[in-house]
Amino acid sequence: MNAYGMVTHNTRDLIVREDIMGKAKELAALISTSDEVRQFQQAELKIQRHERVQGLIAAIKKKQKEIVAFESFKNQAMVEKIEGEIAALQDEIDSIPLVNEFQQSQSDINYLLQLVISVIRDTVSDKINVEAGTEAPPSTCGD
Repeated sequence: MNAYGMVTHNTRDLIVREDIMGKAKELAALISTSDEVRQFQQAELKIQRHERVQGLIAAIKKKQKEIVAFESFKNQAMVEKIEGEIAALQDEIDSIPLVNEFQQSQSDINYLLQLVISVIRDTVSDKINVEAGTEAPPSTCGD
């Protein structure tokens, strides 16, 4: 209990009710079957099978290791040269339409998850305001 007589919890020790976890898993399962996730999975598979993209990714990883080596030798000129080469490789990757499709699918999933989190947060906040006896803020929807 804190100084105000309220029970406090350490986040690490908080045990979420089984029914809440069950609903969270149910929601996760629904999200995993969404069009956004399906499109992401298809785009990811295409990326994995795209030889040019995979070659460019491998080249970037190799150049990143070279940068680490040249940094250890304190050779800033070579580090800058390789950083330029990496930027050129990244520009080439970014110019491939399939990569843009993949990045868009990632963005769509992120938007979906943020939207779900916002709805949950707002719904809980509204419920807390009502139960605490305070007036809930006016709705911004044009019902």
